[in-house]
Amino acid sequence: MDERFSRSARVIGEDGLQKLNNCSVIVFGLGGVGGAAAESLVRAGVGTIGIVDKDVVDVTNLNRQLMATECTIGLPKTQATADRLLSINPTVKINRYDLFYLPETADQIDLSQYDFIVDCIDNVTAKLELISRASELNIPVISSMGTGNKLHPELLEIADIKKTSVCPLARVMRRELRNRGINKLTVVYSKEEPVKTHTSEPGSMSFVPPVAGYLMTSYVVRTILDSEV
Repeated sequence: MDERFSRSARVIGEDGLQKLNNCSVIVFGLGGVGGAAAESLVRAGVGTIGIVDKDVVDVTNLNRQLMATECTIGLPKTQATADRLLSINPTVKINRYDLFYLPETADQIDLSQYDFIVDCIDNVTAKLELISRASELNIPVISSMGTGNKLHPELLEIADIKKTSVCPLARVMRRELRNRGINKLTVVYSKEEPVKTHTSEPGSMSFVPPVAGYLMTSYVVRTILDSEV
């Protein structure tokens, strides 16, 4: 057994580690939520990971995104993330997709090669395209709702989209998914009322988005371990 996973093996056993190593998970969006999800998936022992993002690391990312350091500013987020993931586990297989996931670019990614999809995109059109395609392929998805303008990570929870409340993004997603005939989606969302700000662009703290990412990884790992595969 790889010693880097010895503490994990005490919790899930070597069979569980092997199950995770045999799985492939793709993370869409490498912001505060997605970066934490990608890193914690690799630290958990997932053997193959896809990472999707077109952005570059910006100085404004330093307050919350794991791959963002003074040394990575200006690098593509997929490159900065891949370098960090390989420094954690050099044997992990990484598929990089430097693109904005939208209906016109969606065909560039073969979702069928993945066992699980982690949706950390903040664009509604992109989220709906991804979730619709995953539904057609019967690939499980967990989707992040809004984490901006929030101060209470303890109010984040995992639920079905139909049981969400308060979150404005979840409200839009409920309606649009219903219009598309999709009646079930596991999400991470917060019941916290967003802090009122004086700008249209949401703010974000260091301690809320990553917690959403860790909750997503927890759900993915537990689902994989409970599966028959």
